[in-house]
Amino acid sequence: MTTASKPATAPVRRRTGWRRRTNSTRRFVRFLAKSRRRSSRECRRSLTLSPRIGSPIAFVAYGLATSFHETGKKMQPVTEIGRGRGKPYGKPGKHGGQPPYGRGDIQLTWDGNYETADDELGLDGALLANFDLALDTEISARIMVRGMTEGWFAGDKAGRHKFARYLPAKGAPTVPKFTSARRIINGIDRAELVAGYAMSFQSGLVVSGWA
Repeated sequence: MTTASKPATAPVRRRTGWRRRTNSTRRFVRFLAKSRRRSSRECRRSLTLSPRIGSPIAFVAYGLATSFHETGKKMQPVTEIGRGRGKPYGKPGKHGGQPPYGRGDIQLTWDGNYETADDELGLDGALLANFDLALDTEISARIMVRGMTEGWFAGDKAGRHKFARYLPAKGAPTVPKFTSARRIINGIDRAELVAGYAMSFQSGLVVSGWA
């Protein structure tokens, strides 16, 4: 940015980390749109929160892969097919009888997870009053990014299952690490499949200059 008094002599400033990431996001959007993996709008939505938390490339790639898988490749908030029919979380729950079946990018399920998301996002009970708020694009993206970063959804004696536990803060991980990261969301269900998606997204991010 230049000043009004000295437009010709003001030094050129280096791009901030935020701007570098924003430009990388634009390039990645174009890369995926050209590859026809998804729409530019939905790609941008999923990426917009990542720079705010300084996400490493491995975290971003796995978050995108998770949304890609959990939403049936739509990469936008969706309601679980069947709405939990035949499953424990498909029955009326404790918040107004709403069944806590899967909703959103990561298919948020169970009363406890809705309670955690409502509390951590400071929604003051709005999500508990209406579980379908998890289908709002902004709220869904925040649940995905914060939840996977902070380990909201699962844990064991060693701690919470979150990005930092399975993926490196620097560099590009291999398939085995991405496979292990599936525990952040859903045990080892389809772990290798999601890891393959993550490798593809990671390649796109590298080409786009995210790293």
